[in-house]
Amino acid sequence: MQLHDLRPNKGAKKKRKRVGRGIAAGQGKTAGRGTKGQGARSGGGKGVYFEGGQLPLARRLPYKRGFTNTRKVYHKVVNVGDLAELPAGTTIDSELLLGLGFLKKSNDPIAILGNGDLDVALTIKAHKFSKSAIEKIEKAGGSAEIIPFSK
Repeated sequence: MQLHDLRPNKGAKKKRKRVGRGIAAGQGKTAGRGTKGQGARSGGGKGVYFEGGQLPLARRLPYKRGFTNTRKVYHKVVNVGDLAELPAGTTIDSELLLGLGFLKKSNDPIAILGNGDLDVALTIKAHKFSKSAIEKIEKAGGSAEIIPFSK
C-alpha cells in the first residue's frame, strides 16, 4: 500500500446538498425554506436572543448582573472547637478531615478558624489559619503548619 492508494471508507464522505437547483433535485424552487415569511428571506430567521416576542430571559433577570470570579478560592472552614474531641498528639491534615466528614474532596483548601475551645495538643496542617485559631492551638500546646495551596 502506498500513499496514493489511501481512500476514505465507503460512506465516510457525503456530498453536500445543492439547494435551489431545479425540482428534479428535490430541493428546488423554495430550496427547503418554505413559502414566504422571515425564514424564506436572505438573512432571515430569528436570533438566539429572540423568544417569540416574549420578554427575553436576559431582560427578565436584571438582578443577575455581574460576573463570577473563576479564580476565587473558597476555603472549607473548620473550627478549632470541632477538633477538640480528637485525642492529643493527633496530626490533622486533609485526609483525616475527609475521613471525619469535614471535607468532600481531599484537595479542598482548608481554613481553620478560632471558634470554640481547644484543650488538647494537636498538630494541624491547613492552608489558612485565623489569628485566634493559631493562639488557641499554641496555647493548648499544639502547632499550626501552613501548607501551600495550588489549584
